[in-house]
Amino acid sequence: MSDEFPQAWHEGWRGRWFLYLVALAVATVLIVWSGARWPYALGVGVALVAAGFVVRRRPREAAPLDGTLLARRAARLTDLTVEGLVAAVPIPAILLDPKLVVRTHNARAAALVTGLKRGEPLMLALRAPEVVETVRRALATNAAQSIDYAERVPVSRWFRVEAAPVAVTAEGRDGGKPDFVLVAMTDLTEERRLERLRADFVANASHELRTPLASVVGFIETIQGPAKKDVAATERFLGIMLAQARRMSRLIDDLLSLSRIELNEHVRPVGDVELVGLIGHVRDTLGPYASGQGVTVAVEASEPAIVVAGDLDELFRLFENLVQNAIKYGAEGKKVEISLQREAREGRRDEAVVAIRDHGAGIPAEHLPRLTERFYRVDVVSSREKGGTGLGLALVKHILNRHRGRLAIDSTPGEGATFTVRLETAADAEAGAGDAAAEPAPGRGDRAADLS
Repeated sequence: MSDEFPQAWHEGWRGRWFLYLVALAVATVLIVWSGARWPYALGVGVALVAAGFVVRRRPREAAPLDGTLLARRAARLTDLTVEGLVAAVPIPAILLDPKLVVRTHNARAAALVTGLKRGEPLMLALRAPEVVETVRRALATNAAQSIDYAERVPVSRWFRVEAAPVAVTAEGRDGGKPDFVLVAMTDLTEERRLERLRADFVANASHELRTPLASVVGFIETIQGPAKKDVAATERFLGIMLAQARRMSRLIDDLLSLSRIELNEHVRPVGDVELVGLIGHVRDTLGPYASGQGVTVAVEASEPAIVVAGDLDELFRLFENLVQNAIKYGAEGKKVEISLQREAREGRRDEAVVAIRDHGAGIPAEHLPRLTERFYRVDVVSSREKGGTGLGLALVKHILNRHRGRLAIDSTPGEGATFTVRLETAADAEAGAGDAAAEPAPGRGDRAADLS
């Protein structure tokens, strides 16, 4: 018997059930033919059924399966496997054929590259000649290639593109031309932005320290030289040197405070702070400064006590910076208003809302999104003249980040500015200690910025 015979009995209608039917038919004929000798006929039928079972149990490895059937099954399996693997890649991934036609891609790639479609050339969706050249180089060399490139429209973004050849057939695995190219894209925008911020921070910090230091050195050299015996000039120079030294001291203190807050920014405070009394203490502390500027500070609270979860020293520093800025830059309005209230939200935690409003010149809309950046100033000369370090609102932002709070700035030029702080109340904070309130604060058109 040939090798094909057992295989024929293993497939389709020629399998076990066909043998059973034949055995039943033979047994029936024998019973009818033998008359009273039906036990013998029944035994023959049982024997035929047992024979069919034995043939069915023979190992299938005795004969190869049909090659065409295997090829079809393997093709379906390969397609499903590739689709699943590309879809599971945790970064944007695109599979291209040697003609740079998109064969498949995952959802992250579709979200990143607008217009990406299966069956269309990559160049229709991604107009980046350097990326296309990198893919072609990977095809030509049958080796992985990578490149960094930037997009400027609609916003500046940076990416690293890696093109890796994929071999499916034996020819591709043996060093021939690859069957596909897998293009993976990594978004470097946040990394580059942080690098730029660090570089800007070092440059700004060194500049802010160098300017008063150069001033102090210059006055010391003047006092030691031409003005050595000029008492009046010496007194005036010493006053300027003292002011510059204090400015450097404030800058160093702010830098150290910022470093400490950033170090613990991921750890939420667990203490309780009563805001009404805290704001009153801030007003009393800044009372002499406000009087010197001719500004009155008024506090209005909707409740006698509003308790939030937080760190007392950090919250004092936060509101001291905001109130001092309101006095400093809104002095021409002669009034600063502070309001406190509890805001209840259905199905969510209550919030303590503190709004600090001045009646000064206001802030142009284009500056609002950048006010919490380190060393950013709307008016550099005016800020330095008033003793500002450019770090006050950066400290406010990082303190609020640690407290899972939010800051909204609303300003109209000529009508003053309002800085609104939102913090979770202590009664609800423990239950939601792992949550961060991230919804945008209400604003008025392009005159408001939510800086959380």
